[in-house]
Amino acid sequence: MKNTKRSASVIGAVYIVIIMLFLYLPILALTVLSFNESKSMSVFTGFSLRWYREMFQNKLIINSVINTFAIALTASLGATAIGTAACLGMSGMKKKSQDTIMAFNSIPMLNADIVTGISLMLTFIMFKFPLGYVSVLLAHITFCIPYVILSVRPRLNKGTATLYEAAQDLGASKWYAFSRIVMPELMPGMISGFLLSFTMSVDDFIVTYFTRGAGINTISTLIYSQVKVGIRPTLFALSTVIFAVALVVLLVSNLEKPEEDGRETVRKHRRGKMGRKELQP
Repeated sequence: MKNTKRSASVIGAVYIVIIMLFLYLPILALTVLSFNESKSMSVFTGFSLRWYREMFQNKLIINSVINTFAIALTASLGATAIGTAACLGMSGMKKKSQDTIMAFNSIPMLNADIVTGISLMLTFIMFKFPLGYVSVLLAHITFCIPYVILSVRPRLNKGTATLYEAAQDLGASKWYAFSRIVMPELMPGMISGFLLSFTMSVDDFIVTYFTRGAGINTISTLIYSQVKVGIRPTLFALSTVIFAVALVVLLVSNLEKPEEDGRETVRKHRRGKMGRKELQP
């Protein structure tokens, strides 16, 4: 029995190691090549920061990074506002109407990106809307809205509506009741919807490619255009920086959770002690 358990644990460990290598070995290779002195992707000739210096001096790369994050931030904020407003509007409808809208909301998420990109491009052309920065921004808001609705909608329950009406019956204004009762309930869903929209907007290529027009580049479209003429190591450096930033954000967010949980535990413990003291004669 012990041998069987040991064999199972060894197989499990080997399986996990293989998965980790499959996931992170390409990133490791990318990072190593970004510090390679030469352009070669097969021979490491020496450590150098040459490609990082060239990356920060390359206006095309810098503009692409700025465009990517500016579009992602603006599109995420717009999609969060519109998606939240849509959820509030749906909350007053009958359940059958809500289910119908949610079914239609799922279609863009299940739809292929290339279909979404081409349909948005044709829509802009049909209405003679110039393809450029604004068209990319509108396209990103469009495909991000369903994800915000999916994140915010579950936060609106019957209890929230009941508390909102009760607050108004007790004399609270509509804005006060909304800001103190409804918004705190919606905030976790809004934050998750915003982060999901931001991530998808930064990562998007297909929709951006079909709606960007000439002269507008994001990180994904820049890399695609560079691949056709030959990849320069500056793109390795750019990819490494993006990965490093994402890794730092992930580590910081994970390190903060135990501290917050600990503080909350201490608060609960203190409240419990105070409650027991008050109950003592």
